[in-house]
Amino acid sequence: MSRALTFKRLCLLSLPFVANATFAAVPEVNAEPLATIPVIDGNVIGDEAWAGLVPATGFRQVKPKHGQPASQKTEVFIGYSDSALYIGVIAYDDNPSGIIVSDSRRDSSLDETDAFLVIIDGLLDRQNGFMFGTSAAGIEYDAQVTKEGSGDFDSGGGAFNLNWDSSWTVKAQLGDYGWSAEFEIPFSTLRYGTGDVQDWGINFQRNIRRNNEIVYWAPLDRNRGLHRVSEAGTLKGIEPPGQRNLQVTPYVLGSARRGGSISGTESDSDVGVDVKYSITPSLTLDLTYNTDFAQVEADELQLNLDRFALFFPEKRPFFLENAGLFGVGNGGEVELFFSRRIGIAGGGLAIPVEGGARLSGKVGERTNVGLLLMSTEAIDGFAPGNRFSVARVVQELGNRSSIGAMYVGRDGDGSFLTPNSDDDNRSYSVDGTWGIGENLLLTAWAAKTDTPGLDGDDNAYSVAANYNSSEWSNAISYTEIGEDFNPEVGFLSRTNYRKVSARLFRYIRPDDLWGLFELRPHISYTGYWKPDGFQESGFLHIDNHFEFHSGTELHTGVNFRKDGVINAFNIVDGVTVQAGTYDHAEAQIVFFTNQSMPLSFEFRTTIGGRFGGDYASLNPSVKYRIGETFRSELEFVYNEFDLPVPNGEFTANLARLRLSYSFTPSVQLQALVQYNDNADTIGTNIRFSWLRNANSGLYLVYNEVDERFAGAPPTGREFIVKFSHIFDLLN
Repeated sequence: MSRALTFKRLCLLSLPFVANATFAAVPEVNAEPLATIPVIDGNVIGDEAWAGLVPATGFRQVKPKHGQPASQKTEVFIGYSDSALYIGVIAYDDNPSGIIVSDSRRDSSLDETDAFLVIIDGLLDRQNGFMFGTSAAGIEYDAQVTKEGSGDFDSGGGAFNLNWDSSWTVKAQLGDYGWSAEFEIPFSTLRYGTGDVQDWGINFQRNIRRNNEIVYWAPLDRNRGLHRVSEAGTLKGIEPPGQRNLQVTPYVLGSARRGGSISGTESDSDVGVDVKYSITPSLTLDLTYNTDFAQVEADELQLNLDRFALFFPEKRPFFLENAGLFGVGNGGEVELFFSRRIGIAGGGLAIPVEGGARLSGKVGERTNVGLLLMSTEAIDGFAPGNRFSVARVVQELGNRSSIGAMYVGRDGDGSFLTPNSDDDNRSYSVDGTWGIGENLLLTAWAAKTDTPGLDGDDNAYSVAANYNSSEWSNAISYTEIGEDFNPEVGFLSRTNYRKVSARLFRYIRPDDLWGLFELRPHISYTGYWKPDGFQESGFLHIDNHFEFHSGTELHTGVNFRKDGVINAFNIVDGVTVQAGTYDHAEAQIVFFTNQSMPLSFEFRTTIGGRFGGDYASLNPSVKYRIGETFRSELEFVYNEFDLPVPNGEFTANLARLRLSYSFTPSVQLQALVQYNDNADTIGTNIRFSWLRNANSGLYLVYNEVDERFAGAPPTGREFIVKFSHIFDLLN
């Protein structure tokens, strides 16, 4: 190789503006205009609409035999009309009786069932896309991928948003050939560029579950997934309309409550509306008035057995679309914008959301913009009225690289403060990612807050490097949070610290060794220090994962933990952990059986020391299903402490039961029952849903909270009926 050619290759591997720094051939498939619109019933072979189209085929394995042809043939046909993209897939199978169908709930996991998925990058930016999938039961599975869904280990990377829902249709059929499915995806659901004839990024995934087999059309390296948009193939010759989309979704709601702090029965009714307008095919305006989230599943209860804040994920649909665009920080630990600060108070109490607007999408080829304005009502004696504003811009640079900035503001009405006092908060941040070659990603962010009365160090920043290849997943990061850094519309699990994290993770696939598919030895360390050098936390984890071809896994590990307690705190009522430094070791074991089987088990345990005493945690769970219609899961979390303090011998436990029955993929009954013995509380959430499009339709919801400790109010019960419908006014 000449010196000039060597230098050119090194430049291609290192410069961030290379759109796809890979030398493998990118597969292509043509999209064809359809003379006849397919009947969406799953019967691809018998539908003449697909005749004459040349399918995409030639899938290759990532798992279990990387790089080898798929064990079963798959054909994917792509056509379009004036209003929608159509995808037909034939998943041939020489053993149709071995096809596994495990669930029919919308957005249920496709990992444990035979499945087909597609990711569509309509803007061809090789970073973002929409994912659609189904199983042989014909479920609707959709998600939004931002920055390749790469958020990991303080990376500040992208997001995989499974709670994104949109209007589209899929049906599937089983046959003696295997199974097939037909997708109808309206162009109004997608985001794409301008031009009469376009090329899009696209890739397909098929799961053949009985073989633990995952195959892709555009080949991927080991330990990469469908969200790896930069390595997708190309859909050629698509001619989408330049139409604008206007959807109006009104809702009506009735509710009745009794018990708790309510004397008698209290009833209420309400109406509201959401509006979605596509200013361009890639830029969308969302408006909401009197927003309600009654259909959202209740939060899972958590036990806080430490002195840091717990993180509860966002589930409300309005805040989830394009949520990854607004993500700056280290997920679950320090986030500059956390949408649960809008309309949810401490303890999960809902605060009425009067209305709001969100403008999000792409301007030009590589500039992403986001603007969010929301207003919440005041609750006398509990919460002030607030106006929230968020502005975000991200410039993509190619090869997973970008640079961005964000502003987050809260303006309160001052009702909780003395007259003429400022009740506001501001956050400012810049962030960037830099992809080097195919495997290395550098990320960084820096932020500052402005809060009346806090005049000290209100800065924060983080830098990280992540290296992910077929054999290694390594990372290192450093984060620093100032004493007065205060993102009130964000999230902080702890304050005023310096953090160092590192991970060394190896993937090994042995040949025919005791049925082992993969070994994953790894070591990681995370440490937190105060600015004066006092170590508040340290966690060294040494582990190995044993994954078998059968789907069974065993994880064995040891942890070395340091807890520096600055101020005494109550770990539970009546038990105080004193200030001091505590060093302990603990052993942990994780075991779970093949999760695709009708009956499966999982067991997690940690035994060692904590806060100067002994500690044991047991977390068994069992799942049982009948076909794709009925699923159940029972989980128990048992924690036992024996601390050298008064009343230091105690237990703190959780129990959780999930039940679901799917009459059809769009008609479901679900129940979540939880018990927290520390708070002596039982919570019940029962939801019946009859979906029409996306998450619109009829919801019947029953909530009950039974607090059994002495002096608690009587059991509180709530029944809600909600109906919403999407009106598509321009299509």
